[in-house]
Amino acid sequence: MRSVKFLIAAGAASIISTAAFAADMPIMQPAYGPPVVDFGGWYLRGDIGFSNQQVSRLNNVLDATTTSSIQNLSFNTAGIFGLGGGYQFNPWLRADVTGEWRGNSQFFGTDQNTFPGGAGTDTYHATKSEWVVLANAYVDLGTWWGITPFVGAGIGGARVSITNFADQGIVNVGGGALPSLALADNVSKWNFAWAVHAGVAYHVSPSFTVELAYRYLDLGDGLTGDLRTFDGTNNIVNPTTFRSLTSHDLKLGVRWNIDATPPVYAPPPIRKG
Repeated sequence: MRSVKFLIAAGAASIISTAAFAADMPIMQPAYGPPVVDFGGWYLRGDIGFSNQQVSRLNNVLDATTTSSIQNLSFNTAGIFGLGGGYQFNPWLRADVTGEWRGNSQFFGTDQNTFPGGAGTDTYHATKSEWVVLANAYVDLGTWWGITPFVGAGIGGARVSITNFADQGIVNVGGGALPSLALADNVSKWNFAWAVHAGVAYHVSPSFTVELAYRYLDLGDGLTGDLRTFDGTNNIVNPTTFRSLTSHDLKLGVRWNIDATPPVYAPPPIRKG
C-alpha cells in the first residue's frame, strides 16, 4: 500500500517540477527571414533637361574654291522633354525605349575664308531642333543608402531640323567690299543616333525613383535647303551641311514601377526531428 502512495507522490512531484520549469522559459516570438524583393517589372519614365550642343563644321559645295577657312560655330542651350517605358530584369540590368523632343536652339557662326583673288567673311544664323528615339540598356552598379549609380548606352534615330538658315557675307575682291545675303529652305533629316549615359538614381519608394544623369548624344549631320540670294537667284545646287552634331545633356528623370509590390517576408525553414 505504501508503494502505491510513493508512486503517486513521485508522479505529482515530477509534474509540478516540469510545470515550474516551463513557466521560467522565455516566450519565443515568430522569426522571419529578410524581405524577399522582386526586382523585375515594367516601369514608365519621364525626363526633362537641357543641352550643350556642338557642330564640327559647316560644309558647302562652294567651299571647293576656298583655300583656307576658320570657323567659329555655337548653339544656345535648349530644353529636353522625354517619355519612355522599360523593364527591370534584375537588380543590376534594365532597358527602356525613350522618345524626346529637343527644343529650338539658336545657331550662330562666322567663317573667315580666303580664295584665289580675294577673301571674305560669312556670318551664319539658323534654328535647330530634333526628335530623338533611342533604345537604351543600363547597368546599375549597386545601391548604398538608397542611391544607385549607373552607366548605359543607347542607339536609335534623330530627326534633325534646320530652319531659318541665313548666310550674310562680305567679299573683298580687288579692294572692293561686296555684301551678300543667302537664304535656305527648311529641311528635316533622319540620322542614325547613339548615346552613352552615366548618373545616379535615388529610390524614394519601391515604386518611385528619381534620376540625375549626364548623356553624350551623337545626332549625325544636319542639312539646309539650297542657298539662294535674297532676290531668289540660285545658280547652283548648294545646300549647307552641319557636320557631326553632338550634345552634352544634363537630365532630371523619374521612374514609376507599375509592377511594384510590397516586400514579402519569408518565414525561416522549420526542421523536424
